Amino acid sequence: MLKFGQFVCKHRKAILVISLLLLIPSILGIKATKINYDILAYLPSDVETVQGQKILAEEFQMGSFSVVIVDNHMPSKDILKLEEQFKEIPNVEKVLGVTDIIGTSIPMDMLPNEIKDKVYQDGSTPILVTFRTEISDDETLDAIDQLKEITANQCKISGMSATVQDTAQVSNSEITVYVVIAVILCMLVLMIAMDSYFVPVLLLGSIGVAILYNMGTNVFLGQISYITKAIATVLQLGVTMDFSIFLYHSYQREKESFSNSLEAMAQAISKTLVSVIGSSTTTIAGFLALCTMSLSLGSDIGIVMAKGVLIGVICVVTILPSLILVFDRWIEKTKHKEILPKFTGLKNFVIKHYKAAIIIFLVLLLPALYGNSHVDVYYNLNKSLPENLDGVVANRELADKFNIVSTQIVLFDQDMSKQKAEEMIDEIESLDGIEWTLSYSKLSKLSVPEDLIPEDLKEMFQNGKYQMMIINSNYETATKEANEQIEKITDIVKSYDENSIMAGEGPLMKDLVEIADHDFHNVNITSIIVIFVIMILVFKSASIPVILICVIEFAICVNMSIPCYTNQTIPFVASIVIGTIQLGATVDYAILMTTRYVEERKAGKDKKQASDIALDHSIKSIIVSALCFFAATCGVGLYTKLEMIGSICKLISRGAIISMVVVITMLPAFLLVFDKLICKTTRRMKQLV
Repeated sequence: MLKFGQFVCKHRKAILVISLLLLIPSILGIKATKINYDILAYLPSDVETVQGQKILAEEFQMGSFSVVIVDNHMPSKDILKLEEQFKEIPNVEKVLGVTDIIGTSIPMDMLPNEIKDKVYQDGSTPILVTFRTEISDDETLDAIDQLKEITANQCKISGMSATVQDTAQVSNSEITVYVVIAVILCMLVLMIAMDSYFVPVLLLGSIGVAILYNMGTNVFLGQISYITKAIATVLQLGVTMDFSIFLYHSYQREKESFSNSLEAMAQAISKTLVSVIGSSTTTIAGFLALCTMSLSLGSDIGIVMAKGVLIGVICVVTILPSLILVFDRWIEKTKHKEILPKFTGLKNFVIKHYKAAIIIFLVLLLPALYGNSHVDVYYNLNKSLPENLDGVVANRELADKFNIVSTQIVLFDQDMSKQKAEEMIDEIESLDGIEWTLSYSKLSKLSVPEDLIPEDLKEMFQNGKYQMMIINSNYETATKEANEQIEKITDIVKSYDENSIMAGEGPLMKDLVEIADHDFHNVNITSIIVIFVIMILVFKSASIPVILICVIEFAICVNMSIPCYTNQTIPFVASIVIGTIQLGATVDYAILMTTRYVEERKAGKDKKQASDIALDHSIKSIIVSALCFFAATCGVGLYTKLEMIGSICKLISRGAIISMVVVITMLPAFLLVFDKLICKTTRRMKQLV
């Protein structure tokens, strides 16, 4: 380790030059990385509804669709002209309006009220536009753009692709602001916590380079989620900041022993590597636990963040030391008295009243566990978007005027007889919440003679192997009512054709709910087991890992119970990832204190002396680290218009503070109370009992 430190110090200028040159491919990699704004795209490929979507895309050329709401009492002739313009858009496969079904010869007044109410409301009428490519493909989003240009604000464009595009626009407009807010708030914390006004610039500069490297190397993954893109930067900043602070403080201490700054830095790098490898391993393991999610969004976030922590550690022991050495004079010139107190009074209070901390823990434990297990979450992706977005407004109008709330698609055997198909449709339409269905066999019920049905329309509903039926439900997607309805529809169509397949927004969201519920438990258990095993290896103890995980899990439960007791409903993604992120990112606080406690006990100190020294040694580092983590995420949580990102950042920022408070106040109490157990179950401590 020392030789590595000496190598870095010797080649500090070359390291800085190389690090600057590496920014070029990193920036190119960032620009080349595709961003996915569709969470449904992360469903496992073997799920039946996903396979149904592939059949729609490959065999029906219907990867996605939008419903265009034509306003302002537009005449039928103008609507037909508009439809022709839609058909000229490269990625549009089919365009279906009411005039395509009934023609232009039948006056609207002659239509039955049952049909008229479904296709005309307040001068508005819907037009179905299908796209060859899938929901979030670039070609689909380009087609949405062209639809908007053609309609020139005369129409509203609904559907999942439209809301995906809105999400992309909001996310892209905010991402730079996220970084600026995080940097400014972290800078304020560091200005207070550090002894030089210039050091925060170097710390943030080093981490900024690491972030660019991490985001640039995502190009090898092909694509990342917009959620990952939004939170990865601020998470990496918050998580790796304490590594940077540790190196700087270590360098300052070594300067007191070495007159040569190069020798002092070499020693600091060596000690930082030894210390940081253990703590970063638990953080990386915590993020990698997200890869066990069936929803591959977990792998997306987990791999990017684990990679970010690893790159951050490398930069901390290479780029940061080089920067500090090169700008050492500037650091000395901008030295100031540390503003942050030493927290001696707080430390003494905690040690003196450790029994009260245990009582508070026991009092809060049951409410925390109850609140954590009763958090309300929502899965409807539209609810996480601002209400004034064009796509959200269009979806709301589609629901209000035409009662088109969610769409389900059934693919069934092409050879099913017309009579059998009609029986199946009648059975489906008898279900509560079904507004209408549309299929090839249903067209005859709309008084359209079979020989007058356009070939285009026939191809839309049958392809030689499958017939397609579109079902409109007036239940919101991902609700209990909608999911129960989909189960009933599935039972009906399977009874007529066991090889039938459900697809569309409603069934996809139902699968998302079921998979997410499974992932919630799976990922939390995995992260606990992985970090538990790592801590057994680090501490060579059977009891210490249990104590530390209990302390951090208690902090997580307190954090997650707050939405329950404040009647907040949070997005499902936040509920899945927060436990793993908070555990992996803040267990380092507990490891730092416990490591020093074990060292002092082995050195012959009694349990109170060891706890006092351990808390005194770690309290300032824990507070600064937690405040940086809080600063990096809280501003984003308050600023963003995207609730999916905002909820995750708010939970993380609050979790950092809660973990800080719990570790500082309750962990010393646990160490004191369970000292005998720790000594009996920890290597080289049995003689202390």
